[in-house]
Amino acid sequence: IHLSQMDPAKLAFLPITVDAADGVKIVITESDLLGYPGMFLNGQGSKKLKSVRAPYPIGLRPNGVYVYQDMDYADYIAKVEAGQKFPWKVIGITQDAKSLMDIDLVWQLATPADESMDWSWVKPGKVAWDWWNDWNLYGVDFRAGINTETYKYYIDFAAAHGIEYIIMDEGWAQKAKANLFLINPDINLEELVAYANGKNVGIILWASYNSIVKNPEKAMSHYAKMGFKGFKIDFINRDDQQGVKFCERMAKIAAENHLLIDFHGVYKPAGIQRTYPNVLNFEGVAGLEQLKWSPEDYDEVTYDVTIPFVRMVAGPMDYTQGAMRNAAKGNYHPIGSEAMSQGTRCRQLAEYAIFEAPLTMLCDSPSNYMAEPECTEFIAGFPTVWDETVPLCGEIGEYVAVARRNGDTWYIGALTNWDARDLSLDLSFIGGGNMTVFQDGINADRAARDYKKTSAVIPADGIVKIHMAPGGGWVAKVTR
Repeated sequence: IHLSQMDPAKLAFLPITVDAADGVKIVITESDLLGYPGMFLNGQGSKKLKSVRAPYPIGLRPNGVYVYQDMDYADYIAKVEAGQKFPWKVIGITQDAKSLMDIDLVWQLATPADESMDWSWVKPGKVAWDWWNDWNLYGVDFRAGINTETYKYYIDFAAAHGIEYIIMDEGWAQKAKANLFLINPDINLEELVAYANGKNVGIILWASYNSIVKNPEKAMSHYAKMGFKGFKIDFINRDDQQGVKFCERMAKIAAENHLLIDFHGVYKPAGIQRTYPNVLNFEGVAGLEQLKWSPEDYDEVTYDVTIPFVRMVAGPMDYTQGAMRNAAKGNYHPIGSEAMSQGTRCRQLAEYAIFEAPLTMLCDSPSNYMAEPECTEFIAGFPTVWDETVPLCGEIGEYVAVARRNGDTWYIGALTNWDARDLSLDLSFIGGGNMTVFQDGINADRAARDYKKTSAVIPADGIVKIHMAPGGGWVAKVTR
């Protein structure tokens, strides 16, 4: 929309990207957000934008099992002391859309990690995730669900495919009590962590804001000593001063206990991932979980080719891709226990190259992955951190293509919106190599799971021509 059309009664959360004259793009966000409320922008009925921050909460009360959102507000935004650092307002200006993916100002302006601390224990990686696929296994000899047998199956799947972690999402503790020490009687934590350790798989535990805020020191110390590797902290749902301080406190306590953090139900990244390197990922994005419940006319495909130029400028995002059930346009339906993605199978594979996520989910059921060994082997082999990123081309809401290098291996990914698209990718900077390619199948516009795996060599001129089906994707691994 035009800036003058922004509703003054509503707030825009950051980052926002403005399409200026002659193709110039302007992105606005913030960095080094520590101990201070986050910033929103408010339209003023013209080209002007006003900075707005949440007022200081008082009278905080639980609102349901998960969150504290029932609150009153003071007539000020923060309590500060002498020496308080204030966040940077970040404005990035580029000549075109693809260059937005080169901006790293949020990282550069954030407070660096404490060099006196040992961070070598922080291990990014991939995660076999349970919640999106609703613990829905088949072809097994036990009742699948939130129980020890099911989680052993996830651990076995992760170990067999070199996946570093599993997440035990909501339900391992009795959620009705919001108490991390009231364990689901169908779960044997001691048995699971010993089993996972024996398979060289780490376990990350889910916790709601309401359950962990009560005594994070006790919870993190206890579960770290048991051998768990991190917490996925969810339903924060605020970035007032107390909410921001909560995130910093969780990161600090987790670091002291050598635990990773994945923040969900949270505001955009604003530099804490540099200050606390154990904070590996953030939600703050309308990821694939939206397709468990959103109506048939919801458009995740266009969103996918928008967020690389907007949300991802702020930092990594836990979008949680990897669906093996894929729906062509008009075929999507929200089915919580057998969820599907919009767009093609190759779109899901390509998103591992497009989206930045040091802690990356494989969202689907182990049963579905084992039925698709080619695709599973490919995504399970993806790195989650990169030595070099080269944006190739893109237009906001239309298409995007990116090359990323880990060591001597390049991964190239491309996505399109609901329009079929041909692109010529200039890969001459790679200097040649052999490509393993996953491309949309000839019938992918109707049967979104249709794909073709091929091998090819980067031509002498470095130009690789690709075709993507509507809602499609293309991805290649390049080796020498």
